[in-house]
Amino acid sequence: MSKLTSLAPILPKDPAILIVGSMPSIKSLEKQEYYGNPRNHFWDILFEIFNQKPLLEYDDKLAFIKRHRIALWDTIGSCYRDGSLDSAIMDEEPNDIAGLLDEYPAIQLIACNGTKSFQTFKKYFDLSKLRDVDVRKMPSTSPIPGRYTKTFAGKVEEWQRILDYL
Repeated sequence: MSKLTSLAPILPKDPAILIVGSMPSIKSLEKQEYYGNPRNHFWDILFEIFNQKPLLEYDDKLAFIKRHRIALWDTIGSCYRDGSLDSAIMDEEPNDIAGLLDEYPAIQLIACNGTKSFQTFKKYFDLSKLRDVDVRKMPSTSPIPGRYTKTFAGKVEEWQRILDYL
């Protein structure tokens, strides 16, 4: 079992929203791209809620989210895991999300992509000590069916809530 390290954060100049996953999949880490597995619904959901024609190039996707003041990172900075399942994550160490919030005070929402991201966030960060930042558990965009799997339309409906913070 190897130690994995998350990707560097993607940060627009003045982010209003921070979307955090748990730890990128093996495919995403290999490509060095957030949500790099083409089966993951993340990019399709964002394109849908912003009425954006799908973009194929990763650099174009990053420019798109930056234009909308969305930052990306992960709750886990490093961990041990065989494969890509969140349930296989062991010995996780968190990213310094509190430090990032201090550096980017315009962030109003932390949207946790899935249960593992939300649980890890709550484990390492005291929600009561966050300045006026909302933290929301969003449905996972992962292609892996889980206990709370929703349809694509159901995911889009819930993810639309991030628009209230822009």
